[in-house]
Formats: sequence, structure tokens, C-alpha cells
Amino acid sequence: MNDQHESSAMSSTVIKVEGLGKEYVIGGRERSNETFREMLTSSLSAPIRRLRKLRGEVAPEERFWALKDVSFEVKRGEVLGIIGGNGAGKSTLLKILSRITEPSEGRVTIKGRVASLLEVGTGFHPELTGRENIYLNGAILGMTHAEIGRKFDEIVDFSGVEKFLDTPVKHYSSGMYVRLAFAVAAHLEPEILVVDEVLAVGDAEFQKKCLGKMGDVAGRGRTVLFVSHNMAAVQTLCQKSILMQNGRSSAIGSTGDIVALYLATNAGEFVTDGELRGLRRRGEGNVRFRRMEFFDRNGLPVASPRTGEEINIVLEFDGSYTQGRSARIGIKFYDALDTLLFVCANEASYNEALLIGAGDKIACRIPRLPLSAGRYNIALLLERNGVIEDWLQDHILFDVTDSSFFGTARNLPLGWEGKTVLVDNEWRLIPGVVDSLMLSVKQNERA
Repeated sequence: MNDQHESSAMSSTVIKVEGLGKEYVIGGRERSNETFREMLTSSLSAPIRRLRKLRGEVAPEERFWALKDVSFEVKRGEVLGIIGGNGAGKSTLLKILSRITEPSEGRVTIKGRVASLLEVGTGFHPELTGRENIYLNGAILGMTHAEIGRKFDEIVDFSGVEKFLDTPVKHYSSGMYVRLAFAVAAHLEPEILVVDEVLAVGDAEFQKKCLGKMGDVAGRGRTVLFVSHNMAAVQTLCQKSILMQNGRSSAIGSTGDIVALYLATNAGEFVTDGELRGLRRRGEGNVRFRRMEFFDRNGLPVASPRTGEEINIVLEFDGSYTQGRSARIGIKFYDALDTLLFVCANEASYNEALLIGAGDKIACRIPRLPLSAGRYNIALLLERNGVIEDWLQDHILFDVTDSSFFGTARNLPLGWEGKTVLVDNEWRLIPGVVDSLMLSVKQNERA
């Protein structure tokens, strides 16, 4: 009887990770996946590299483990959350599970087809159209032309890019790219769906659609691995989660417990001196955020803004700008669970073209900070002509100090601190309304 039970448990396991490790070289080159052209170029440039090392111009090679001794199992139909700080090894783990890169040690056993959506640019050929990439991805998953054709209309409808279906995807915006890539990954019936935090590129409505679709995929007995910094989304979607720290799986358990443990450590980065250069980011990088500081109404720097008081967010930039390329800047405010609370964007509240370059500063003024006391996150995004120049993947942590927003003793009921925004509101009693309503009820009862 026990043997039969163990056999049943093994058959329901679709992913088994045993002692997984991945080592990288800093200052050197990984050779395992080099093309012939890369190998030839490397060989020709080797004498120059050796000479530069002898002169001390190149740092010596260092090796580090992005993953070390990671072990876990995933059952069929489970939705597993993978959470952790930046550099914890989450993306490396998914790349190994998606067979994009090979492990340095350990073993991974996977039963079933894997569809992955790891980052913008992965999985699509930029020169092919959206239509052609749908069929290409389906073929990679082992599906026939007829099978893909049956799902084609659903994919296009979900993605919302029908108008640009016959346009090469290299001309797509990042949002369009992600919408189509997710639609393909989710609709071509993989046994295992792997999704990284790339969904943050989409708007709120599309993210909601994606979360619903991942729930549908899991409901049909398929397995989902979900990496996200949005703890609210992880708690909604995942029954079980893994906390990654320093390349190791430090805890595995119910999502509620793992999220609480993660938030107790640190879910972001404090920027005490205003310097942003060391944070992880994406984008073209022609112009980048260099510093961010808070100032009060008197122009004095503040570490912790106060509820209900004026706050000025001053941003300084590195890089240069091309004349006529107006910038779009977004400052997104999140609570501790990474739930978006509100956004400040120059395109909505500033009518003039915003041209920025190295050393330039801009200020975003919030007349009355609508946040109760607590800890929050800020995300920064910079676009020019629809191209992402700088997008900080590391959220910036900051604390808000309590102050009277409404001019009363309390801003919110007990337990709501750090979870919501505050809005001006007034209450007044309209005498006689309740009495007249009661009289009307009694008259109806008599009738």
C-alpha cells in the first residue's frame, strides 16, 4: 500500500530540482554556449586580453555561485511563487528550468512541455511578424500547424495587437511585445507555464487579465511558476512559495508565511544619500536617473515625508538628450505588498515638452502627501518617444511619518496604516432624512 502511495506521489511530481547550482565568471567569459563566430573572435583577442591583464588593466577572473544547493519539488496543477530580493537567483533558476542555460551542478527533472515568459525580448524573432512568431513559438512547443491555428484567434484577441499582427515585432512597444508573448505562452497549452516579473510592463487591466489566465491554466491541471515583486499578486495566485536568498532556497511553505518572512527581511532598497547608480535597471541608458531626494515646502531635505504635508521629489539625471525627444517620467507609489497606490506622470499634469540631459534636475510637487504613516516603495520609469531609457527594477523604500491629514486625532482606523491613500472628505448630518425614511417604510407596511 505504501509503495502504491509513493508511486502516485512521484507520478504527480512534474518538476524535481536536486542540489541545483549555477556558477558564473566575473571578468571572464562563459564558453559553453558560444557560437563559432564568438569562439573565433575570442581566440583572436586572447593575446590582447592577456596583455591587458599583465598590465593590470583588467580585473582578474572571479567566480561566484548565482545558485547553490537548491532543491524542491512541484506537483502537477500547483501554482508556485518564487520570491526574493534582487540578485537572489530567481531569474537564473527560471532560465535553467526553461532550458535557456545549463546548471553547473545538480539535476532538474521536468515532465511536460514548458512555455516561458522571462523578459522582454525572449522567445520572439525580432524580424518576424507577430503572426509568424505565434506559429514559430507553437512549433518550438511541439505543436502542429493545425493545433496552433485552433488557438490563433484566442491568442490575438487576448493580446489586443490584431492591428499590428503583420508588423515585425522589432517595431512593437514593450507593452505590445509582452501582451503578445504572454498570450502565446498561456494559450498554446503547455503543461508548465513559467512567468517572470516581466508582467510589470503591462498596464493594470492587462496584469489582471494575465493573473486570471494563469489561474485558469492552473485550474486545468497545468503547473505555473510565478516570479514577482508584487506580493499581493503572489498571495492571490500561489498556494505555495519559495523564498530565495543569496542563491539558495532559504524557505518553502505556504505563501502567506513566506511573504511575511520576505517582508520581514527587506523588500526593497533604502536610498539614504539619494544616489541611484547602484540599483538594478533596464532600458537603453542614454539618459538615466542619477539621484532622487525629498524636500519639504521650505526646500529643506527630508528623509521621511510627513502625511498631509507638501513634498517635492527632485530627480537628477546622467546622460544626454537629442533635441526634440520629449521625456515621459513616471513615479509609481506602492504599498509594502507592492500594490500600486497612485502614479505621478508629467504627461498627465505638465503640458510642455520635457527635454532632459546630464546634470539636469526636475521636481515633482505633491501639495499634500496622501499616504498614512508606514513603509512604501517608489518605482521610477523614463521613456522617450516610446522607448524605455531607464526603468529601475529595484524599488526605492521610504517611510512616511504620521501627521494630521484631516485635522483630527486619527487619520485611519487602527490597522490600516501603510496600506492605503488618504483623500479629503467631509461628513454632515442631514436632519429629518432618517425620520422621513422610517415614516415611508411604516406607511408601506400598512398598505
